[in-house]
Amino acid sequence: MKLTVVGCSGSFPSTESACSSYLVEADGFRLLLDMGNGALGELQRHTGLYDLDAIALSHLHADHCIDMCGYFVARYYRHEGGRCAPMPVYGPSGTEQRLTTAYADTPSATSMSEVFDFRHLAPADTFELGPFRIGTELVDHPVEAYAFRVEHMDSGKTLTYSGDTGPCTSLELAALQADLFLCEASFTDGKEQIPGLHLNGRQAGEIAQRAAASRLVLTHVPPWTDSQINLRDAKAAFEGPVEMARPGAVYEI
Repeated sequence: MKLTVVGCSGSFPSTESACSSYLVEADGFRLLLDMGNGALGELQRHTGLYDLDAIALSHLHADHCIDMCGYFVARYYRHEGGRCAPMPVYGPSGTEQRLTTAYADTPSATSMSEVFDFRHLAPADTFELGPFRIGTELVDHPVEAYAFRVEHMDSGKTLTYSGDTGPCTSLELAALQADLFLCEASFTDGKEQIPGLHLNGRQAGEIAQRAAASRLVLTHVPPWTDSQINLRDAKAAFEGPVEMARPGAVYEI
């Protein structure tokens, strides 16, 4: 199983990175986790526009989903070969309406469903996609938001992606003994104290430690946050290897 960081900036793109988007590949199957601001352009550095097999959206904030509007245009108005067949798009309740409202003049338009097969996520659910078994956990964020546990069914190797969340037991459950824990670290310890919104580096490290994850990669750090402080704080709390996500980084799991 291979993870490629397409974008890892939090809240809005930085000069170095698009917003959250992560390509997971195994056995010829390509799954994209989130497609935030700027991700569609960066994605084409790593795979063809029409080579994705499925998309899963952790939640419906713009920095995790808004480039789905541009991707709709690419799939709907493709000139060669005609319109694309619907591909599975997993997301929270209201995903189709949210994306249609962002793109269309009328929220009642149904054209997105012609190229996207929208499927609703549910808490503590499990489903199979190609070679993957996907587990979902509802996490602590102001909107319906999910962490994903992506297991390669043949090898048993596991990637956990936190999405956006404050500290919660469901995230620890999703990260339990993960081979790689891709965890948000938006806040700085001692600076932002807003419950039910985001994690800081220390909290990400503590969750990884309690979950006995093998490796921690911090992501979703906004441009105004000093990532090196979050990296230092995570290393102090987690005994395993820790690093910052960076655009284009590839991890073999």
